[in-house]
Amino acid sequence: MELTDRKKQILKIVVESYINTAEPVGSKAIVEQMPGKISSATIRNELADLVELGYLEQPHTSAGRVPSAKGYRLYVNELMERKALSPEETAKINNALSGQMKRVDQVVSQAGQMVSSFVGYPTYTVADHRTAATVQRFELIAVDEGSFIAVVMLSDSRVKSQLMRLELPVDADTLPQLSHLLNTHFTGVGTEKMNATLMSLSEQVSGQWFLLLNRVTEYACTLLEESQHQQVFTNGTSQLLKFPEFRDIDKAHELMSFMVDNKEDLPVPQSDAPMQILIGPENVNDALKESSVVIASYDIGDSMRGLVGVVGPTRMDYAAVAARLSYFAESLSRMFGKKQLPEDTQ
Repeated sequence: MELTDRKKQILKIVVESYINTAEPVGSKAIVEQMPGKISSATIRNELADLVELGYLEQPHTSAGRVPSAKGYRLYVNELMERKALSPEETAKINNALSGQMKRVDQVVSQAGQMVSSFVGYPTYTVADHRTAATVQRFELIAVDEGSFIAVVMLSDSRVKSQLMRLELPVDADTLPQLSHLLNTHFTGVGTEKMNATLMSLSEQVSGQWFLLLNRVTEYACTLLEESQHQQVFTNGTSQLLKFPEFRDIDKAHELMSFMVDNKEDLPVPQSDAPMQILIGPENVNDALKESSVVIASYDIGDSMRGLVGVVGPTRMDYAAVAARLSYFAESLSRMFGKKQLPEDTQ
């Protein structure tokens, strides 16, 4: 059976009507939106064909139709019209991003909260390492005779520090020499290379200073190992409760619990596509089989990318979510790359 242009037009009307009303769409409503004079009987025949083709479904309690996952996929791929943001929307996003968020982890954690407020759906954010992080620079800062601060700057722009105490007095004049030693031999390498280098220096460095080196490199290795575990932040899970699909408290609780307790299992695409849309059964995890996820990526730099995902019912307003999420991601990429926000677009 051929999927004609008229069938596609009817499918587009059904999808967009269902997104707006959450009610099954009948032939009468479709006739009113179709150009030209088409009878209800003709529309009903076309609807029956679309059901047979798998693009629409007919709930048992209604004569109207609703889109299937296959129908939503065709709509997103071919029929959805690209939405342009209003000047007010672009200004709102730019204003939100103009705050003082200088650290990567701060930006990633707050990005989801911003997007959730813009799109009206729950969100999650991830900082994804394309390559393993390394130490970019060490600094040892004397505090008093028995302690110092180890500052570790990572290749993903994060800066971490820890106060370290030793049983033997710390000579402040020696700390710059040890900092130089660390920066010469322990930067730009992984944890295995760090440990091997430390062992090779064991006979060249006196016991007291070897202990200090060991403490600092052990701290750095811990930071690098932690950086390999993607940190996921979720926001706005309670937004689900406003949608008719989640009036069933058990159903809502299941998805909300998944987003909070199993957030590490939320989709993280491996490809570098700027945006991906996963509809219903396309999601691997069973908890998302009746939901859709729209994911945008942005460039953080230093071999890192950020991901922002929007989670909602399959009856999501894909065009609006895609437009807002795309602009937000592009704004973040510019902020990291050029240290400025994009100009407002009409």
